[in-house]
Amino acid sequence: MKKNTILLFFVLASFSPFAQNKETKNADKLVKSYQYIEAVQEYLNLVENGNTDPYVNKQLGDCYYTMRNTLESEMWYAKAIQSQQDAETYYRYAQMLKSNGKYVESNTQMKIFSALVQDDLKAKQFNKNLNYLSDLNAIKKQFEVNEISVNSERSDFGAVLYGDVLYFASARNESNKIYGWNNEPFLDIYQSSYSANGTYSEPIPVDELNSRFHEGPVTLTKNGNVVYFSSESFNDKLFENDKTHKLKFGQVNLYKATKENGKWSNITPLPFNSKSYSTGNPSIDKEGKMLYFVSNMPGSIGGTDIWKVAVNSDETFGAPENLGNKINTVGDENFPFITDDYRLYFSSNGLTGFGGLDVFSVDLNKNLEPNNLGKPINTEKDDFAFTFNTDKNIGYVSSNRSGKDHIYSASPICNAEILVVVKNAKTATFLANSKVVISDSTNIILETQISNVNGEVVFNVECQKPYTIEVFKDGYVTKSFPVTEISEGKGIVDALIDQIELIVTETEIILNPIYFDYNKSNITKKGATELDKLVYVMAQNDQLKINVKAHTDSRGTEEFNLDLSERRANAAVAYIVSKGISVDKITGEGFGESEFKVDCQENCTEAEHALNRRSEFMIVK
Repeated sequence: MKKNTILLFFVLASFSPFAQNKETKNADKLVKSYQYIEAVQEYLNLVENGNTDPYVNKQLGDCYYTMRNTLESEMWYAKAIQSQQDAETYYRYAQMLKSNGKYVESNTQMKIFSALVQDDLKAKQFNKNLNYLSDLNAIKKQFEVNEISVNSERSDFGAVLYGDVLYFASARNESNKIYGWNNEPFLDIYQSSYSANGTYSEPIPVDELNSRFHEGPVTLTKNGNVVYFSSESFNDKLFENDKTHKLKFGQVNLYKATKENGKWSNITPLPFNSKSYSTGNPSIDKEGKMLYFVSNMPGSIGGTDIWKVAVNSDETFGAPENLGNKINTVGDENFPFITDDYRLYFSSNGLTGFGGLDVFSVDLNKNLEPNNLGKPINTEKDDFAFTFNTDKNIGYVSSNRSGKDHIYSASPICNAEILVVVKNAKTATFLANSKVVISDSTNIILETQISNVNGEVVFNVECQKPYTIEVFKDGYVTKSFPVTEISEGKGIVDALIDQIELIVTETEIILNPIYFDYNKSNITKKGATELDKLVYVMAQNDQLKINVKAHTDSRGTEEFNLDLSERRANAAVAYIVSKGISVDKITGEGFGESEFKVDCQENCTEAEHALNRRSEFMIVK
């Protein structure tokens, strides 16, 4: 019988004890060999031949779960649970539903799981916050995410930028051996040149680091002369034999290489590698003195944990240390990345997230809980391997949100604050309890707040974007304040609004004069302020109907002035209607020079001409 070589890449899937029978024997054997693609086909053949055993359905759900095919896994688990299943099956089914965005259905299955194993830590965490989704959705957006051009039709992930070179792991080498776990070629390390304009060169393999086994991802020291990377323990003949099934079980291990004459050489395994557990996905700090990595070595809290180990000046290593239960959970933590200021980014499916793996961050200088990075870094799918280059101000995240592991750029969003201070325009007194609304450039309302005793509200916004602030206060004219693009920090808007001061008689609403420029019919800024007062009064009384009477001075011909006054009346009506007053509540009429306010004949001063260029607002009803 042909001997099979198996790599336990990342973390082993735990299948239920095999309920083997004559029909499932071949498929079960393939599962035990981690040949999931072939195992799925064997189980599907049984189904096509009429096998409806819930065990087969569950095995198909488990295979697809391990292969991260969430849609197929969900479908087969749904069939499996029509018969009583073990608690882990309900948990996995819940995770697949969650990864497919079906949060309500997922919570239903998690409740079944929790009832079966009440003392399980995963059950306790779920019951601690049943409304987790609203909390996650409320996280402020921190990055813009876009797929980058280096991706292939195969899996690509684990991108990290050093200088102008992007390193990542890829399964694109079709000449490599096919991995039975996912039917893709074995992983190699690739690199691509990054340009200042945001483009990437065609990726090329890093041949010195690649072998016939899996390689990647990598981490480099600050000077670029030392690289740590993941590969397989088979490179050092570290494996365990399963003589019964004629299998060799290997692990993910860590390796170090140094650069000489522009080439990587002196590849050596790290001393804490083992054939019994994995060590992989490294990240070195800026001093090159502390290496963070992932492992399931003894002392781990969950499936895989994040560990650290000191790198001594004599190139020896200290004893690995677990980062503890504030970071590590009973689930899987993976893909650590340490920044220059000792902020740790990592992925977890044990902390509360949208689904699958989510990216979290924690400041290692403080004793705080990790924070979920929110959308769009995280989705209901697997989101992992977040890295960040502070010099270029660009990060990268890997995700299977498109159905395949791909690399996305993560550009930080520039955040700023807009402090709005609402005041009476005449007295400069602060106006509390004013409604303040902020809208974006497309007039979509982003947020509404009520001003405090100091007339203040604060809006958190993105830099370099225009906004509009609108202020509403009873007894005051509603007013808009455009906000030009602001830089990072805080912008201040002095929102000075006018108190409504007008006289209402039985026949007329008397505003301050609505003056027009000579020979013009457009509404001036001062005119708009007065018309806004009328808008307010009409909005408060839906029975009120107004007729606008527009007049001109004596200059120009009677025919011209009549036409000009008609245009001025229509302009006032159009403005009022634009503010939300129904068109059937307002009419307009031009009177030209037929009704002077000051009959000064040919001897009018400029002030007297201005008085004659007026509008009047007559109460019709």
